[in-house]
Amino acid sequence: MKKLIFFVVLLALAAGGYYYYNSFKSGPNYALLQAAAATRTHDLAAFERYVDVDALTSHLVDDVANQGSILTSLVPGGSLAVNGALRFLKPQLAKAAHKEVQRYIETGSLAAATSAAPKRLVNLSLTSLAGRVVGADSQFKGIKYTTEKGDEALVGLEFTQPKYDTTMVLEVKLLKQADDHWQVKEITNTANLLRGVAHLEKNRLVGSH
Repeated sequence: MKKLIFFVVLLALAAGGYYYYNSFKSGPNYALLQAAAATRTHDLAAFERYVDVDALTSHLVDDVANQGSILTSLVPGGSLAVNGALRFLKPQLAKAAHKEVQRYIETGSLAAATSAAPKRLVNLSLTSLAGRVVGADSQFKGIKYTTEKGDEALVGLEFTQPKYDTTMVLEVKLLKQADDHWQVKEITNTANLLRGVAHLEKNRLVGSH
């Protein structure tokens, strides 16, 4: 498992688009703006102020581990997740993923992030999964929705997926912190995105024959 950076990939891809929303001076959208800016400027401290990398990667390991059959169809070696290997190694995988995220933010280089990761027992690349959802030709379209309820907010980030001639929405959950700034804690629809991409890929392969 080489890079666990669904959200980081999206931020790096969409950073320019977020500046369109510079009228938001507070709230969850502003937090996303600041995280995107930190990604572009390689400011790790600023990025971690607005993104709880520990919480994010921990949730992602759980979500991906629960999609054993989907992983088998999307990534070579993904069937290992069916046997619970990812859950068993969760602490190590989450810690390694955090290091990779930090390295990526600092350098902007996926290669550098990969080199910062230790060797692992499970050969499952989350980068490959991220590439299925956010392809090289994907473009950020905008914020699809923002809902706030007390100290919790859900924000839908819409982007294109030209390979399948469609768009997808990645939903992130943010919590308001003690000093009133917002922080990303989780991608709430990882499982749905993986299932959706697996379905689209299956239809594409069937249609190509």
